Amino acid sequence: MKTIKRISVVFALSCLVFNCSTDDDNNTMMENQPDFSGTYRQQDQMGRPAVNTVFVSSASKDAFNVTIPSEQNAAFQSMFQTNLEALSPAYANADDKNALMLDAATFTGLLATDVLNVSLDGITTFYDGTNVLTGRALADDVITVELLLIFGGEDFSENPQLSNDNVSANDKDFLSSFPYLASPW
Repeated sequence: MKTIKRISVVFALSCLVFNCSTDDDNNTMMENQPDFSGTYRQQDQMGRPAVNTVFVSSASKDAFNVTIPSEQNAAFQSMFQTNLEALSPAYANADDKNALMLDAATFTGLLATDVLNVSLDGITTFYDGTNVLTGRALADDVITVELLLIFGGEDFSENPQLSNDNVSANDKDFLSSFPYLASPW
C-alpha cells in the first residue's frame, strides 16, 4: 500500500512540476501573419454539385480541376456533350432540349463552365420554375434539378425513374438565423 501511495505522490508531483513550467514566460509574441510565400495552384473545384463528377472523364479530372472557368467551355464542352448524349435518352435526337429549352451543345456549354452563378439583384435559387441558376439557397434540391435537366426532357416528364434523387428535404431543418445550418447530431 505504501508503494502505491508513493507512486501516486510521485506521479502527482511530476504532473504539477511539468504543468507549472515557466519556460514559456519570455513574453515574446509570435506574429500570426499568414505566409503567402511559395507557389500556389488550384487543386479542385466544384461550382455545381455532381457536374464535375458526372461529365468529366477520369483521365481528365486533374486537367479540368486546374483549368480556370473562363477556359473550361472551350476545353471540355465537347467531352461534356459526348457524355451527356451517351448518358441521357432525353437527348437522343439532335433537336431535343431540356426544360430550359437548351439543346445538348448549349446545355453542356453552360455546364462545362463550372461556376455557381449568383444574381445580385434577384432571387437566389438553383431552380424554382422561373429563376434558373441564379445562385443556390440551402434548401434547393440541387441534385434533383440537375437530374431533371439531364434526363427530364423539355417538360421534366421524360425518364421519371432517372429524374429524381428521392430526397425531399434536409435531414434536419435549417435555422432561421445565422449560421442557418442545422446543428450536427
